[in-house]
Amino acid sequence: MFKICIRQQKNDGKQFFLHIISLSIISILIPFTIVDVYGHGVGSEIFPPVDLNGKQVSLEVSSSTNNPDENDDQQISISLIDFNSKITLRDVTFLVKSSHGEQFLFEKEFQSDNGFLVFNFISENTESIQIQEESENNFFASLLGLDNRKINIKGPRLSDGGLYKLDVTILTADGYSKKLDIPLTFNAGISIAQTSKHEINHPVFGLQEINVITYYDEIKNFQYDIESKEITFSMPFEWSLDNINQTSVVHEELVIPKTFGDLLVSGFSMYVNGIKLSDDIVTIDDFFSEKRVVHFIISQKELQNIYNNQSPQNGMNFLIKPNSDDIKLSSVTSNGQFRIIVTWEPENLKSNSKATIYFDVIDVFLKNRPIAVNYDFLVTQNDRIIFKQSGISTDSKEKHNIVEFTIPDNITGIVKLNFQNLADNNLASTSIPIVINNPINENKISIPDWIRNNAKWWADGQIDDSSFVDGIQYLIKERIVKLPPTSQNTGDVTNEIPSWIKNNAKWWADGQIDDKTFVQGLQFLIKNRIIHV
Repeated sequence: MFKICIRQQKNDGKQFFLHIISLSIISILIPFTIVDVYGHGVGSEIFPPVDLNGKQVSLEVSSSTNNPDENDDQQISISLIDFNSKITLRDVTFLVKSSHGEQFLFEKEFQSDNGFLVFNFISENTESIQIQEESENNFFASLLGLDNRKINIKGPRLSDGGLYKLDVTILTADGYSKKLDIPLTFNAGISIAQTSKHEINHPVFGLQEINVITYYDEIKNFQYDIESKEITFSMPFEWSLDNINQTSVVHEELVIPKTFGDLLVSGFSMYVNGIKLSDDIVTIDDFFSEKRVVHFIISQKELQNIYNNQSPQNGMNFLIKPNSDDIKLSSVTSNGQFRIIVTWEPENLKSNSKATIYFDVIDVFLKNRPIAVNYDFLVTQNDRIIFKQSGISTDSKEKHNIVEFTIPDNITGIVKLNFQNLADNNLASTSIPIVINNPINENKISIPDWIRNNAKWWADGQIDDSSFVDGIQYLIKERIVKLPPTSQNTGDVTNEIPSWIKNNAKWWADGQIDDKTFVQGLQFLIKNRIIHV
């Protein structure tokens, strides 16, 4: 897949904008097809036509891999065509200025007898950009007028994908001596998929690899926070109205292995430069046996919203995280027919304790509606079956399927929730990994931001001690506020709240101390039985 961003300067100074995602390919004279290979750009698109001495002409820009069986070198072709007949003009002089991401490549004039140029961007360890021109003479191509000029652009990392900018100015057409009084200018940006791989050494799930596929520009500064399950990275982006008007979408993808249980969540939220985007931009594709692909399609409307609400800054800073603090994992069966959505209680499952699993069976082809089907449910660790149950799932939207069992005292680490033989189809199966005695959850802190207001009102005397304690106590019991395990004293205690705790609350509300320091005050209240949990 590729993305073409097009800005066209007409003779009268007016500008037209076109920015599309396309998998189609349109030939100049004879139709042909190129198959999309591993997400690299394949296809073409034509600019809106402009007048050239009474003739409607346009520029066609195409992108593909040069030789996909051998390398990832990119090929971009441009041609000046008669918009009505789709035949290329003769004796065209192109002035082409090109850059790859933030790297300037070249600015040079090229003459083409048939109005057709092919640029091969070839990765080589050269100290500077090298340009080699050659003519591609072919007998049949000559008969059809399809022989073309090939220009090899050689330099470091040119096959990495990313954003290629081509500013094309037409100096002559239909004769090298016919210099245009007002040259035609076309500004194109072709974004070719670029994949970066990031290894994460997870304390529970082991070595995992997340791939980021960007269809706009190169990403940098990838980080994964194991405790919060947040992914962050950055990417160049010009925050100007001119650039936003040229950009229909910014498309990013995460490829997550299905062995990475923490990220098999049912939904994600994306923030760009601190602005939360609509959940509608997210699509999760679970129709792969070993991975899930999460698409983030940021529309021009979303870009405009970010522009209007952010402080001036360069680039895009992405933050991606599960869209709910509640545990809810999701997976699709091998045959692609059913989606399983799972949650459980308690959040931190422990050996030698009761576990309650809630799950829904959703029919993917019936608009994600719960459906009543036969199922086999097994909890396994390696080859050991810990628990199994068979039944018929509910088709109710209000009620969940419930499984209760006791986790043996010798079970710890990763176990799998296996759903098999749905609707008596042995291909309708899937597994979801969860963790028993998860060490990450032992000291987990989760406090919604809106509680800062309550803490500030308490510190400022707008609510009394009893109201604040009752409120925090309720939030802990309802698991809205999640704190590390805290033991309570058994001796004599006082109900008086020390002043330092109220000071901490004020500083935390003002952002002067972190969550961990504020929680120490809450733990003191629990330990001294001022807060009862």
